Amino acid sequence: MIPQLVTVHHRRPDGLWRRLYVPVLPVLLVLSPLLLLAVLGGLVACLTTRVSPVGALRGTGQLLWALPGTRIEVEQGRTAVLVSVR
Repeated sequence: MIPQLVTVHHRRPDGLWRRLYVPVLPVLLVLSPLLLLAVLGGLVACLTTRVSPVGALRGTGQLLWALPGTRIEVEQGRTAVLVSVR
């Protein structure tokens, strides 16, 4: 299952939390030209380093499949960021 929504919690220095909801599909559609360039660059990198492009694509798919339910929390000083993938 590909993630559909990414929630980002950001604690500002004044202690208030800000929550952002990022829908994955519209962001992918807007960034699709850059995604195409990234895929082409990855293909060139695979062929240059003699890595199987099919194996690299399979690994990327497995990584995307494992993302739902992931929580990432970063805290530095008085600022904190919490990212959860649904």
